[in-house]
Amino acid sequence: MRHAMTRQPLPTAAGLVGAPLVYKGKVRELYDLGEHYLIVVTDRISAFDYVLEPPVPYKGIVLNTLSAFWFDKTAAIQPNHVVHTDVAKLGSVAKDPEQLEGRIMVTKKAQRIDIECVVRGYITGGGWRQYRQSQAVNGIPLPPGLRKNEKLPEPIFTPAAKNDVGHDEDIPFEEMARRVGAELAGELRERSLKLYDFASRYCEERGIILADCKFEFGLVDGQVVLIDEIFTPDASRFWAKDRWALDIEIDSMDKEPVRTYLAGSGWDKNSKPDPLPAHVVEETTRRYLDICERLTGENPAESITGGGETR
Repeated sequence: MRHAMTRQPLPTAAGLVGAPLVYKGKVRELYDLGEHYLIVVTDRISAFDYVLEPPVPYKGIVLNTLSAFWFDKTAAIQPNHVVHTDVAKLGSVAKDPEQLEGRIMVTKKAQRIDIECVVRGYITGGGWRQYRQSQAVNGIPLPPGLRKNEKLPEPIFTPAAKNDVGHDEDIPFEEMARRVGAELAGELRERSLKLYDFASRYCEERGIILADCKFEFGLVDGQVVLIDEIFTPDASRFWAKDRWALDIEIDSMDKEPVRTYLAGSGWDKNSKPDPLPAHVVEETTRRYLDICERLTGENPAESITGGGETR
């Protein structure tokens, strides 16, 4: 599979947007357009709560492309916050349309519900660690004898309380209901499981396992809408079906090269690590482009022009 790798990465949208910056996350920047928000997805990459250097080319465009794709595909079963993704409609707000192309999303202003809605279809990662200790995940009892990476009898909903600083906190469903109300908690659980079911079937047809994923929801005029990102490598765990196996660490289709490199680098995780080697950055770009093309049929490195790309 051929990928153009020459577009310059975007570490920040500062100076490219003529609107007030409301919030700067590890990857996304949020700008106030008055009636709406503008989300710019940069190429920053984070691991173990640190933003790393250098940024990864095309990462932000892949995340935005995938989110736009999935928001559109699931709109009939779950309303979302998207207004448009067309940089040309920004007019003078876009100080450099070429740099912003492919990485913007104009959205409705939603009141965020401070719960991360996690659905797990397979027992792995943090869920596996919980299961080994208590034979349960977020207080949900599971059958004895499950093996790492095994498909669960049915997907489970395992919410977390969102923290703007540090890690989100796994909580039982009962605690979620206490925080947001039983009716809304039940609605979010139902909506999350329905979205997972839809996407996992779609992925399966393309040789991909959707092991788990997370969603964020908000309220617009009292209506529950899906916000942030959806079914991206940063918000989901994708496995290639032909790489799946029990009792191993499966090489997931995301920033795994970065995690693997850092784990073997001797980094103490208490200070910002040294810049990532070029081969790690290039392999990470390749993975993001590959999962995007396999899911959407589109390779942003070939379809997005500008920014120094050679075609």
